[in-house]
Amino acid sequence: QMQFAESGGDLVQPGGSLRLSCAASGFTFGYNAINWFRQAPGKERERVSCMSSSGLSTYYADSVQGRFEVSRDNPKNIAYLQMNSLKPEDTAIYYCARDRLHYFCPDHTELGDYDYWGQGTQVTVSS
Repeated sequence: QMQFAESGGDLVQPGGSLRLSCAASGFTFGYNAINWFRQAPGKERERVSCMSSSGLSTYYADSVQGRFEVSRDNPKNIAYLQMNSLKPEDTAIYYCARDRLHYFCPDHTELGDYDYWGQGTQVTVSS
């Protein structure tokens, strides 16, 4: 069975840090770009970050550029999202997803490009 499992979400104060993990199973993890999305209540799902299959290229949304860092460990089938200088507006459920079409990170993608999603992990930034 092919699946992702995110973990690491928590309640954190503004300015704090969290590291999210995305563990994959049931498919060859290293072939595709892995993306992180988030969805806040009442808002559309937003693409936050991407790392190419090789780990050599990345994408970050303007809202997180300079604060978030994506990484992956292909032999261990796991990806990470290090989130620093967190703000209340970062509060959302965070998901990882596999880009079924690309091994690199295009600037623009469609939700239909993604085939496997995790169940999400809640990040709440509040004092």
